[in-house]
Amino acid sequence: MRRPTSIAPQKGKLGILTPGMGAVSTTFMAGVELVRKGGALPVGSLTQLATIRLGKRTERRSPLMREFLPLEKLDNLVFGGWDIFPDTAYEAARKAGVLEPHHLEQVKGLLSSIRPMKGAFDQAYVKKLEGRHVKKAKTKFDLAEEIKDDIQQFKKKSGAQRLVMVWCGSTEVFLTPHEVHADPAKFEKAMKANHPAIAPSMLYAWAAITSGVPFANGAPNLTVDIPALQELAREHNVPICGKDFKTGQTLLKTILAPGFKARMLGLNGWFSTNILGNRDGEVLDDPESFKTKEESKLGVLEYILQAQLYPQLYGKMYHKVRINYYPPRGDNKEGWDNIDIFGWLGYPMQIKVDFLCRDSILAAPIVLDLVLFLDLAQRAGLRGIQEWLSFYFKSPMCAPQLYPEHDLFIQLSRGQVLCQKPASEPFPPISAGEMPAVKEAGARKETTGYNTAPQPHALFLQCFRRFSLPDYSINRIAKPASVP
Repeated sequence: MRRPTSIAPQKGKLGILTPGMGAVSTTFMAGVELVRKGGALPVGSLTQLATIRLGKRTERRSPLMREFLPLEKLDNLVFGGWDIFPDTAYEAARKAGVLEPHHLEQVKGLLSSIRPMKGAFDQAYVKKLEGRHVKKAKTKFDLAEEIKDDIQQFKKKSGAQRLVMVWCGSTEVFLTPHEVHADPAKFEKAMKANHPAIAPSMLYAWAAITSGVPFANGAPNLTVDIPALQELAREHNVPICGKDFKTGQTLLKTILAPGFKARMLGLNGWFSTNILGNRDGEVLDDPESFKTKEESKLGVLEYILQAQLYPQLYGKMYHKVRINYYPPRGDNKEGWDNIDIFGWLGYPMQIKVDFLCRDSILAAPIVLDLVLFLDLAQRAGLRGIQEWLSFYFKSPMCAPQLYPEHDLFIQLSRGQVLCQKPASEPFPPISAGEMPAVKEAGARKETTGYNTAPQPHALFLQCFRRFSLPDYSINRIAKPASVP
């Protein structure tokens, strides 16, 4: 079995390609440039601001993650992407209305130089948009080949030595796995036949993976969550992850729900509604696209609370989600939650949450972290689904025999464990009794207390082996039969 033995050093520039150059991607690009100029802080980015505790608490060793890990520096990032509108990144950012004019003017030079490549678009999958800057080809396979050519042209023109692709495009109509997704050969045949089960986002993913480029899915689309593309990712030694950036209302759910469960407080119902007026809101105004988003948002509570284990507390929970398009709100999404809980002797209580959030401001640092972590994963020789990046997604991908972990704190601890175990310690596969855990939740708490100085590259590599690839025989908790 092939196992990585070292992490390749960062050489040259790292190119970031985003299918979709709207509010999220332009806010990300502008933010990186402002940070590079010293004009802003990268708030919300773990790779830039978070620390890692090493050894015992009494040792007080907590270096910054970006100083401890071999991550690419922000100065070495270059940007490109595709869109169905011809606006430069500056024009798109100005129309999105996320950033204030004084911030946009500071980055006008960079953003004005970034022009989108023509997008692969089919209105059957995003019914509320009409593309004016789109590719024309006879088959979906031909479109995917054009995207591959775009990737190589960008790499050549930008001088990037390595690339990462992050889907920042719109939510597509709801799709379920189909026979044509079963393996790479069937998938390629379906592309050539223009099969309706092949969505545009899948063309970008196929082009990226077969070009050796790591891919992250920031939307709830099916995209890489199919056997064909996962098999290709392993064949081409490409790390992949997804799906659907965890930003507003769902972020709060993954913070609050674990607290209710930890205290064994019951939950009768959770009603959620949102209003937003950006392009994402317009797209989700279509029932078929909303269905895709709804599926992503609804699964969170079911997996965290585990009603099959605690039927008296969560067995009758009612969970409802609504999203409403309201143009005056723009990118400043507002989410309301009514939460009906009950406590000692069954006495009811209520919690009301009104979250006035900025969707793209919360998503931009997620894009940055995914780019840097996926690049690191590829340099470590990792491939396939990177479950340790679940922290960033509403509907995290996992191996078929597992169920996804949604608890934000368990997700975070799994990522932190990657950086806490010294290289001098033995690192066998996970066993059921290796670490203190709440087994049914998949919770694990690392109880390290080492006096030896860590060796960052070897340390991180060993931990990567534990938390990334299903084909590395990682022993995990089985999916309960009652969980769909």
